[in-house]
Parts: sequence; C-alpha cells; structure tokens
Amino acid sequence: MAATESWPELDWSSWRETAIGLQLRTQIIGKVRLALTPWLNHSWHVPLYLTARGWSTSTIPCGDQVLQIDFDLIAEWIVFATSDGGVKTIPLAAGSIADFHAAVVEALRDLGVTTSFDGMPSEMPGAVPFAEDREQRPYDAEAVRRFWRALIQAQRVFGRFRTGFLGKTSPIHFFWGSFDLASTRFSGRSAPRHPGGLPGLPDAVTCEAYSHEEASVGFWPGSDAYPHAAFYAYAYPAPAGYAEARVEPAEAFYNAEMGEFLLPYDAVRTAVDPDAALLAFCQSTYDAAADLGAWDRDALECPLGRPRVPREV
Repeated sequence: MAATESWPELDWSSWRETAIGLQLRTQIIGKVRLALTPWLNHSWHVPLYLTARGWSTSTIPCGDQVLQIDFDLIAEWIVFATSDGGVKTIPLAAGSIADFHAAVVEALRDLGVTTSFDGMPSEMPGAVPFAEDREQRPYDAEAVRRFWRALIQAQRVFGRFRTGFLGKTSPIHFFWGSFDLASTRFSGRSAPRHPGGLPGLPDAVTCEAYSHEEASVGFWPGSDAYPHAAFYAYAYPAPAGYAEARVEPAEAFYNAEMGEFLLPYDAVRTAVDPDAALLAFCQSTYDAAADLGAWDRDALECPLGRPRVPREV
C-alpha cells in the first residue's frame, strides 16, 4: 500500500461542518467522563483513546460498577455499556447537537447512570449550550473515518517515539477540548505557574495542566483559526532560543502566533518515508526543548523500544 493511501488526504475546508459537529459530540461524551472520574494530574482523566473502531472513554467509575462509551466510526454509532450487562446505542448521523445531547442523557438514564455534566462546549469560540444548539449539522462518515485513520498513523509513530523515554510521560491522549492527539514528556522539575487566559479553559485547569516542565507533540485536523491539518510541538516553559532552534524535516517551521513548531500533515503524508519524517519532527523538537532547557537527558532517555527485546539495564 502506498504511503498516501495509509495516510489519507485531509482537507479541513471540505469537512469543516462535520468536524465541528464531531468535536461537539466528543465533548459531550468527554464531559460525562469528566463528571464521573476523580481528578488526575494534567487532566489525564478526561481524554478519549483510539481503538480499532474509533474512540473510547475507557472504563469510567460509576458507583460500584463501570461505564464505557465507545465511538464506533465503522458502524456509525455510539455504544454505552455498563458492567452489569446494560447496553444502549445512539447513531452517529446528521442532526442537531441538542438532539444528540438529549439522546446521551436518555441513554445514561436508561442504564441507571445518574450524573449531571457541564452543558457548555469547551475551547470553542462562539459556542452555545449543547441543549440549545439546534443547528442541523451534516455527518460525512467517510471524512470522519479518514481523520480517524490519520490519527491511527500519528499514534503509531508517537507510540514508537514514546518508548525512548524513561521519565514521566503521558499516555497518547485524544483531547476533545482542543480536538487533538497529544503525547507529553516531562523533565521532572516544576514549572513556573502558568499565566492562564487560554480561551474556553478555567485558569485552575490550565495551571494544573502545566504544573511541570514539559515537551509535547501532537496532531490536529485544522480549525477556523488554522485551517490545515498539522503536527505540532511546544515546550513549557519555552527555554531561551527555542523558537530559533533548527528542527526536522525541512518543511517544519516555528509559528510565533501559536508559540509552536508546526509540520504540515501533507508534508508527512507525501514523504517517501512518512514514519521517518514524523519521527524526525518528534525527536528534533524534543532535542531543542531538552538541550536548551538543560534536562538531565542521560537519566531520562533510552533507545527506542523493539518488540520482545527488554530494555538493557
């Protein structure tokens, strides 16, 4: 299979309306998890996780049972399941967010799950409450699956990159607020208190998320503010000289307005070796953060992992 077939084409403008509707739907499901799950450092209790069919909340504590909610992007529905055997489904289809919100509330009630969750979208300008959003939104199922297949490719490479670090590192999360896939490494040192002020996020959440020095890589499909699918990398706090660092591949650049290095998705998708191009971006942006930030690299790093080969100690 050609790389361009494995890495599908993504054009934000062609599926914008579906993407916005999909993000709102992931936020509703994500906020259910947020409402029921004890707080975990860096908001690691709220994301979704990629599966072989879409996304999952993973298990959510629910009294003396667990609840799991899965986006099945192949069958085009959402499955709600509880550990007592209860199952409910709602379709992934065109329609209003208000109707989707009502269907989620009904499914939870039918399963005996009692919870109230935040009814306002996060990190989305001009948002209205879910229950009041009656705009009829399209659902391009094939465009959604192309995005999901791109996430699978990104996660494969992020997963390989993650094996080369011994320090604290995050799982590979899909954050529904910013609608992106992300993986973060930590130096082990506390960071200066974040100033907050991020749109759609309470300062308490932002400050807790950025409590320690970090270097992150991620991928998003685009937005109205930046209508292009891209990989990104940033450091917090950004050390002196970070913006001027030389990173790979050649198509990567520093976006001063966003405060991040960006690598166009198309540059990876059309590369001779997409995995190598993305891995070079992950490694070189991390190198810049770690070297300029004086991380203890000897203590924090190891060779990339290989199947069935234990790490030498």
